[in-house]
Amino acid sequence: MLERLHERGFDDLDAAHLNVIRFPGPQGARPTDLAAQLGISKQALNHLLGGLERLGYLEREPDPDDRRSKRIVVTQRGIAAAAVIREAVGEMEAAWAQQLGPSRFANLRELLLELQQPPGPGDDPPRTSGGRQGGGSPSSTP
Repeated sequence: MLERLHERGFDDLDAAHLNVIRFPGPQGARPTDLAAQLGISKQALNHLLGGLERLGYLEREPDPDDRRSKRIVVTQRGIAAAAVIREAVGEMEAAWAQQLGPSRFANLRELLLELQQPPGPGDDPPRTSGGRQGGGSPSSTP
């Protein structure tokens, strides 16, 4: 993804920025809500937003419903970068669908979308292939 973005002139983006500009994008979101959705601290998100704002991908404007709050507005540069990402994802999905077949790819896509959602209250944590909960064996950490 980053390689495609860099080839298209968005060489100032890095992997951390992709978390913010991923589908469906931050347009209109409040930073506090976006931080919760991404599962990161407000401070970490504000650092990323500040960088993206300095690079011209978005702006933070006063919330018309609550002047104490801000809303994220994606700029034309941000919209153009998101289009490159969508194009790359579409190509990747087409290749996977061809390799897996339509039914298996539909299952994969459904599972990937499910993984993108934060767990709800009372949801069980995912299990590893060994049936244990958590991050696997202690020797698996780098």
